Amino acid sequence: MQENPNPAKEIELPGLTSVDAARRLAEFGPNEFGKVQKTRKIVRFLKLLLEPLMLILLIASAVSLFVGEIINAVIMALMVTLSAALNFIQTTRSETAAERLREKIAPMATVRRDGVWKEVARREVVTEDVIRVIAGDLVPADAKLLSAIDLHLQEASLTGESLPVHKQSDAEIYLGTSVVSGSGEALVTATGGDTTYGKIAARLEEKPPETDFEQGTRKFGLLIARLIFFLVVFVFIVNTFAGRQPLEALFFSIALAVGLTPEFLPMIMTITLGRGAALMAKKNVIVKHLAAIQNFGSMDILCSDKTGTITEGKLNLLEHLDPLGKDSEHAFALGYINSRLQTGVENPIDRAIVSLNPLDQAILEHGDPDISAVKKIGEVPFDFERRRMSVVVESDGRTMLITKGAPESVLEICESVETSGRVEPLTKKLRAEGLGVYESASAKGIRVLAVAYKYTDVRDSFAIADEAGLTFAGFLNFADEPLESARSTLKKLAADGVTVKILTGDSELVAKHVCGSVGLDGQRIVLGSDLDHVSDEALGSLAESTSVFARVSPMQKNRIILALKARGHVVGFMGDGINDAPSLRSADVGISVSTAADVAKDASEIVLLERGLGVLHAGIIEGRKSFGNVMKYLLMGTSSNFGNMFSMAGAALFLPFLPMLPTQILLNNFLYDLAQITIPTDNVDPTFIRKPHRWDVKVIRDFMIVIGPISSIYDFLTFYILLHYFQAGEQLFQTGWFIESLATQTLVVFVIRTASSPWKNRPSRSLALAVIAVVAIAIAIPFSPIGGYFGFVPPPPTFFAFLVAATVTYLILVETVKRRLMRRLIG
Repeated sequence: MQENPNPAKEIELPGLTSVDAARRLAEFGPNEFGKVQKTRKIVRFLKLLLEPLMLILLIASAVSLFVGEIINAVIMALMVTLSAALNFIQTTRSETAAERLREKIAPMATVRRDGVWKEVARREVVTEDVIRVIAGDLVPADAKLLSAIDLHLQEASLTGESLPVHKQSDAEIYLGTSVVSGSGEALVTATGGDTTYGKIAARLEEKPPETDFEQGTRKFGLLIARLIFFLVVFVFIVNTFAGRQPLEALFFSIALAVGLTPEFLPMIMTITLGRGAALMAKKNVIVKHLAAIQNFGSMDILCSDKTGTITEGKLNLLEHLDPLGKDSEHAFALGYINSRLQTGVENPIDRAIVSLNPLDQAILEHGDPDISAVKKIGEVPFDFERRRMSVVVESDGRTMLITKGAPESVLEICESVETSGRVEPLTKKLRAEGLGVYESASAKGIRVLAVAYKYTDVRDSFAIADEAGLTFAGFLNFADEPLESARSTLKKLAADGVTVKILTGDSELVAKHVCGSVGLDGQRIVLGSDLDHVSDEALGSLAESTSVFARVSPMQKNRIILALKARGHVVGFMGDGINDAPSLRSADVGISVSTAADVAKDASEIVLLERGLGVLHAGIIEGRKSFGNVMKYLLMGTSSNFGNMFSMAGAALFLPFLPMLPTQILLNNFLYDLAQITIPTDNVDPTFIRKPHRWDVKVIRDFMIVIGPISSIYDFLTFYILLHYFQAGEQLFQTGWFIESLATQTLVVFVIRTASSPWKNRPSRSLALAVIAVVAIAIAIPFSPIGGYFGFVPPPPTFFAFLVAATVTYLILVETVKRRLMRRLIG
């Protein structure tokens, strides 16, 4: 069997050497655009110091130095620098680990280097490279075709044209387009920002829609910003009217702002999500963007095709039948020629057809037409509107167009039918009998393809219009067995709050049988043809109540996903084909597999190295664990900080001195943040991971407003004991409150970290050791040589008896109150 490329001239170029390619890459930069360029580490560190609050503190330190407060200036600058350094180190580690994971699934390109074809990362493609593209590839750069074989590209991303475009030698191909069928070799003419796609992107600079995670962080930031503004203004005014120096009042107000701000939140998020990404990688789930982890865990609806998800995705050719259901060698031979010579994306159906068993091999060797003499001269590629594809071949001096595809799609272009070697008109009766054979097989879960043919004239190219007046030859039937683990995994997903909806291009009869065999509700199936007359608003309600959609096109899948999102759902979509890209981008979480087409992997945020619902379920659970640890930091940090700052603001109204010096506040805040670094290692409540969760700023606000004042009650109690029982002066008062506030706000993590009793869900060893170590450091500092530099004095032994009693009763009270608040978070 021979293939005949398009009758266009071919140009053979040797390509670049590795040395030349490396030189061009260094000179012109990587083949990418629209990404934040990596900056030097020192610049990234300095940017942390130039964040608004950090900058204010550094200015305050400089002013202190100017007025002679050298110790305060040095301590303030040291605290700021240590906080920034800790943030930088931990964040850099997590980002580096995440980058290594992304490199595992980096888009690749086939280039000719040193005279041989090799795979390189797409970002390493340079001008003058010779590239090769085949069906399923993303075009890696702008290039000029040197040769092409039935090459059809999808250029909708640039032109808006939905139909594939036929490309021949000397034609231009562009970055951002994808290969639907055929193959070609091309000379790269532009990369990165110099490409057509890159120039358009640079002009538009459109920010993608906010994810659920981004919306949550933005709303949380606004909440904190409002609190900081009103608190700082209030404290500054009160202290000024109380007769304190304006500069001293300003420093105190700024220190309060730092205490209220969870400035380590970006670091905690990055570490937590980075650790989650590493754990997910061990479960064969690669995360391309860290923020996608939270969206993954928040997902409450997963839309997917059934093939490879609830079925094995490994088709076996069962039988080849004529239109009346009798065995047909001719139908198989025609199907084999079509699958063997088509240059579209490799798929399980074509693999099943060309994987010959001995009996099928004998059919090809002795059947009609003579397979060895067949020569391909043209192709009409598959698309999801027609649901069929054709190849044109020459054999024994005759030209034949062979079409295979969905039975209803193939039958509509047929005028005659072949049975028992005879060709006769396709009457209504014969059509009905053929459909009966098809429906009977489909009802048993068998996938069915129809095959048809016609003899035609020789010409340079063929188009969709040529698919008319065909002779219906018969059916090819395939088995795609349900996965043994599908039923149990679907039950686990349902128990964990994830609803699976099947969006398939197969017939409703096949979908009903397969879904029923794994426990999905397949009694009500909506067809793609039914959706054309349904409004987007009505589709949302329909999609919520329907588990299976059959005979849906890629654009209909996209409509379903958008309709579900409009109803407030966090929607994941799992796809691996060229035409799945729009749905992968529209979903809150685009999920693909490592064997998917490049365009699908490029559009996704999560890539599974192993196909199936089991590995996906494991990834969802890891996503929820990561988000659970982020929420711990937020709930504990905002409530504790708010309580301490509320106490400081109140104490400033009646104390003749500051309740805590600015440097002491910064040290307190630094040690507190140091204890929280290990939160990403903590165990997560089993009750939390049983359902998806989304950002809820109201829950955080309520926690802060309720739990915060409880800590203030104990702060005011500490004030009373220090002033009236210990007769504390300024230094003893500040020392005592420093220790008490740090002990209560760090130890409370053992209570807040779980919705159940603290002793039922134990913390990780790292978190427990970190918290206990920080409390020990806080107690030790006043007795150490550095205590004097911060203005501390050793408290009397009886103070520690009070500290133990106050801390224990405080934790008991918080445990009692937090349970009602946790019900809203856990649900």
